[in-house]
Amino acid sequence: MIVEQFRTGGDRNFGYLVADEVSREALVIDASFNPGMIVRFATERGYVIRYIFSTHSHEDHTNGNDAIRRMTALVPLLYGDTCSLTGICVKDGALFPLGSLEARVLHTPGHTKDSLCIYIGDALFTGDTLFTGKVGGTATEEQALDEYTSIQHKLMVLPEKTTVYPGHDYGVSPVSSIAHERMTNPFLLQKEFKDFLFLKQNWLAYKQTHGIA
Repeated sequence: MIVEQFRTGGDRNFGYLVADEVSREALVIDASFNPGMIVRFATERGYVIRYIFSTHSHEDHTNGNDAIRRMTALVPLLYGDTCSLTGICVKDGALFPLGSLEARVLHTPGHTKDSLCIYIGDALFTGDTLFTGKVGGTATEEQALDEYTSIQHKLMVLPEKTTVYPGHDYGVSPVSSIAHERMTNPFLLQKEFKDFLFLKQNWLAYKQTHGIA
């Protein structure tokens, strides 16, 4: 499996291309700001893009969708959409075949109601649900509870060796792992939701105390 991470612009946004080395089939995740860069990379290396996913509907993750649709003739997929090529609905647990691989959709509401992660091989693409050393922003206690539940019950149950690829370069490194996040991420060290919420509500003070950028 090939994973290529692209710095697409915006607010330190990441886009991704994942490809099966044998079939040369590929998918794209969060083709924002500079989708042409991802399409050119695929074309130059002989990868055929089969799917395009957006991890959620915020404009900074979808603003390249019209352009990449024109380039590939593929309709970018968000949570709840149905892929016209396969008839598969983008919902929790859905499996999208990609050569010898399968991309699994994990619905992870919190940052937004339609937030999703893509789990393929030993790689997890987390959008704005989980960053390295941080988690996605939420505006209400209800959203924070959804995010806490999503992370604990959908992401932290994955194998520890799983590589985490976030939607922005907001954290301490461009990539991480489930094991590393479980051991070091301040939000994931909180044993109960009330502590997770308290940290969210007091994150600025926590960062200043602990020297976190």
